[in-house]
Amino acid sequence: MSGERDPGLQPERTRLAWRRTTLSGTVAAVLAVKTALHGGPSPAGIAVCALCCALWLAFLLLAHHRIRTLAATATPPALTPRHATAAVLCAVAMAVCGAVLVV
Repeated sequence: MSGERDPGLQPERTRLAWRRTTLSGTVAAVLAVKTALHGGPSPAGIAVCALCCALWLAFLLLAHHRIRTLAATATPPALTPRHATAAVLCAVAMAVCGAVLVV
């Protein structure tokens, strides 16, 4: 048994998953902005919009970095714990912002 691993299409599927997740985050951010500004702009609504947009941008940068890393080599390195933690924190924080806007 060889120590080499054949990644097959997994890097491509992973790139597509990052793209889908980024698209979902984009839709969530746009809906959050729409919800926050629906009744007219308020200081709290604008602050939540700014936070949501900043979180979306951070997640977009993380995803783009990972997509480039996956496309760079045939056997990409594993996602670092720092990047994984940052991506999870961005997603959870955007979910919290959404919950705050709905309630």
